[in-house]
Amino acid sequence: MLTRKIKRKLSNYGETVQNEDANSDSSDLTDKLGTNDEDEAPVNEYVDHDTSDEEDIRNTIGNVPMNWYDEYKHIGYDWDGEQIEKGATRDQLDAFLQRIEDPEFWRTVKDPQTGRDVVLSDDDVNLIKRINAQRVPDEGFDEYAPWIEWFTGEVMKMPLRKFPEHKRSFLPSKNEAKQVSKLVHALKMGWIKSNSYYKKLKAKKKDRFYMLWQSDTDAERMRRVHDHIPAPKRFLPGHAESYNPPSEYLFDERELEQWNKQKETPWKRKLHFIPEKYKTLREVPAYPRFIKERFLRCMDLYLCPRGIKLKLTIEPEALVPKLPSPKNLQPFPTFLAIEYKGHDDMIRCIDTDKTGQYLVSGSDDSTIKIWEVNTGRCLKTVETEDVVRSVKWCPNSALSLILIASGNKVILLNPNVGDFLINSKTDSVLRDSPKSDTVISERVRTTVQWQEPSDAEYIKGYRAVLVHFKEVTHVTWHGKGDYFAVVMPDGQNRSVLIGQVSKRRSQLPFTRPKGLVQSVIFHPSKPYLFVATQRHVRVYDLMEQTLVKKLVSNSQWIATMDVHPGGDNLLVGTYDRKVLWFDLDLSTKPYQTLRLHGTAVRGVCYHKRYPLFASCSDDKSLIVSHGMVYNDLMQNPLIVPLKRFEDHKKTNDFGLFNVCFHPLQPWVFSAGADGTIKLYCN
Repeated sequence: MLTRKIKRKLSNYGETVQNEDANSDSSDLTDKLGTNDEDEAPVNEYVDHDTSDEEDIRNTIGNVPMNWYDEYKHIGYDWDGEQIEKGATRDQLDAFLQRIEDPEFWRTVKDPQTGRDVVLSDDDVNLIKRINAQRVPDEGFDEYAPWIEWFTGEVMKMPLRKFPEHKRSFLPSKNEAKQVSKLVHALKMGWIKSNSYYKKLKAKKKDRFYMLWQSDTDAERMRRVHDHIPAPKRFLPGHAESYNPPSEYLFDERELEQWNKQKETPWKRKLHFIPEKYKTLREVPAYPRFIKERFLRCMDLYLCPRGIKLKLTIEPEALVPKLPSPKNLQPFPTFLAIEYKGHDDMIRCIDTDKTGQYLVSGSDDSTIKIWEVNTGRCLKTVETEDVVRSVKWCPNSALSLILIASGNKVILLNPNVGDFLINSKTDSVLRDSPKSDTVISERVRTTVQWQEPSDAEYIKGYRAVLVHFKEVTHVTWHGKGDYFAVVMPDGQNRSVLIGQVSKRRSQLPFTRPKGLVQSVIFHPSKPYLFVATQRHVRVYDLMEQTLVKKLVSNSQWIATMDVHPGGDNLLVGTYDRKVLWFDLDLSTKPYQTLRLHGTAVRGVCYHKRYPLFASCSDDKSLIVSHGMVYNDLMQNPLIVPLKRFEDHKKTNDFGLFNVCFHPLQPWVFSAGADGTIKLYCN
């Protein structure tokens, strides 16, 4: 039906235009074209089709959406007022069979007005095809018909319409001249004002109002108008206030007894009434507290002060700091390059020499191994008497010396790798004990004893052995390579010792215990010593023998720490899964707390040349981060996590014990509880 409407409206498009054009001004065309044909009879436009577009419509509901009838069994009414039933709906199987069996399926459409299938005729199909092809719908319309010249292109001797101009068109209007003269006179006399005058006058009238009791600069405050605070609305009733509440809202004997005991302190009651249950609503009696509650509500509205609570609206994106992309912070380690295998138990400590050619590791299997970094080959293995808990390579390039903490002994070991001249010089320096008149106090003598190694130990590489009265857990070198510090957590006021290789003597820098010491480290350029206890890090000046600063970690147990090569920043790892960055010039509290690990952090380390730092934990993860420290004191350090490695395996709930960087390259070493060392390169 819709197609027939379109056809009726568009089929005689060209014919209608031609008829209208032909009927208009027929006399002029006859004269101009020189034709003497008889006048044609008027065309009846309703001969071939209906007189109205809506006479053949069976559904009389009008132009309304058909979805209004989705809930009904019919889709409208016919001319007799009878309901037009909906056609039988077909499922997908019926539609598929009809598509296969019915040859006219491709030209069958569903009429939404009647719900019946309508087969399009050939003319309807051609009409739709011509409309889709953007062509004229009527096939009989001639797009290239001869053009009818309404005005000929030949120049005529006399115009078709020519009247002589009137005399008054050449003379100025006297009435307009009188009106203009009156307006000019009114402007001169001031009777008529210009628009600019009215604008200035309006601007002056704005300032005619002023404050009666205050100056114009003070803000006007009208409480009842500007500072009005609406009263808070009452809470809507809950399930407990229903006349038939669920059983879980009813009081039992214990709750009822407690409610009655709070009679003197009714504000402590969970509910200000006792929930009751009725079968029907008509059994509900009058509420005895209705008038009192309304009175208290009115008293609150009248007497209680009101305040506005400002809600702090912060976008989540504003809380996230804008960090640079890791691609712009290269170089840093990105992949696993070499794996060092050889230890039979957990590896607790590793360190590299100053050139980065050799790596030393200590394990629970009571052995120390010297590795070649580039090849992963184990060059030497030295056995000790106890578990090796800490190893440090001497930072002095003129000495080939390793500091080892094994049990209650500290061993000075010459690995005999690398330059032969340096190894020989190291042996000559440590061969003879220096003579000194300094009297060693009894307190130091009972704490540590310097001993010469036996012949068997000397062959292994031992050059000096320090025997302590308690177990040693940590050792560290001074930057010049002559002094070293030893930590014994169970030593109480003798937990920290400072030894000197050249004079072969030790001293106790502290007399009073300040807590359970976990780790110590020397400042790279100043005579400062960082001492980490369980919760604090104290900075001592060894020259002045004073406490410089006390850093508060806000953690339960400090595990390890490392100082930045610049000396102004400190990195602390704790057993409660935190990595703390201290800016010593900024505050005694952490500048930033990194919660990147899921379990205890056991190792942290700064790189000596690149702006990198790393941390390792028992969750098998090694995290390398970017830590840029600027020379400008007004600019805070930039900290960006870069890469996370999880290549080690857990052993007895232990993951990684130690981490250290290559001294020259952006490479990082990790020592795990699985007895392997892994090297990550860029």
